[in-house]
Amino acid sequence: MIINIFVNILIIALFLYSKLIPYKAQLTGKYQSSYIFFERLFEPILNLLRKIAKPTKVGNGLAVDIAQIILLILFLVILKFI
Repeated sequence: MIINIFVNILIIALFLYSKLIPYKAQLTGKYQSSYIFFERLFEPILNLLRKIAKPTKVGNGLAVDIAQIILLILFLVILKFI
């Protein structure tokens, strides 16, 4: 039960992290602290996944970071088998 809640929190944190990346410099206070915590958690994993799956070009000057999608899928698989 606790692991299930923890993985759900990680999924929400990954979503918020991906949305806040462009606004990282504008965060203040506890929001900045939370962002930095999750950045330290996610970046090593995402960097490893980026070596495996490069961003996919979906338009002129537009690419999707597949590493975040893979990490989300991994979290969902973990939820399925808990």
